[in-house]
Amino acid sequence: MIRLFVAIAVPEETAGALAPLASGVPGAHWSPPENLHITLRFAGEVTEGQADDLDAALGAIVTSPFDVSLGGVGAFGDENGIHALWAGVEPGEPLARLRRRCESAARQAGLKPDRRAWRPHVTLAYASGLESGPAAAWTQAHNLLRTGPFTVERFGLYSSWRSRSGSLYRLERSYPLRPWPRGRAAPPAA
Repeated sequence: MIRLFVAIAVPEETAGALAPLASGVPGAHWSPPENLHITLRFAGEVTEGQADDLDAALGAIVTSPFDVSLGGVGAFGDENGIHALWAGVEPGEPLARLRRRCESAARQAGLKPDRRAWRPHVTLAYASGLESGPAAAWTQAHNLLRTGPFTVERFGLYSSWRSRSGSLYRLERSYPLRPWPRGRAAPPAA
């Protein structure tokens, strides 16, 4: 079994723009710049066969490169406290289309449908039940975050391991975005 997710890596320049946000919340474990990403589909624990099938289905995705900007910040939590601090991703149809195609690829690989509402974001920090006060102060201090756009030219299939120092991610496969060939009917928006 291998733990996988599909994501867009945040480029170095954008990660640098997010670096000043990585403080001010006691108990938050800030993600290193190389771990910053926009999750398109969490696969979880899968067999090697499912991983191969997912790889093949993701490799068949055809869509043109597009731009993405980050805007706003927030926190995810429940009755036990705050579990993550994040930067939001400005909504856009090209990103939503890629997300839908990744979900379709996951289903082709035999994974169960992802029933959770998808809210594109970049997780900046993880925590174990932070109190809401410091997280709310951090959110208020950074809620006007806006980054310049970056061009998404590829997405990837990543493996994930948990360690004492946090999650470790490794790019397993990279999939370049490319427009549908001229003269051929484009696939449905999915």
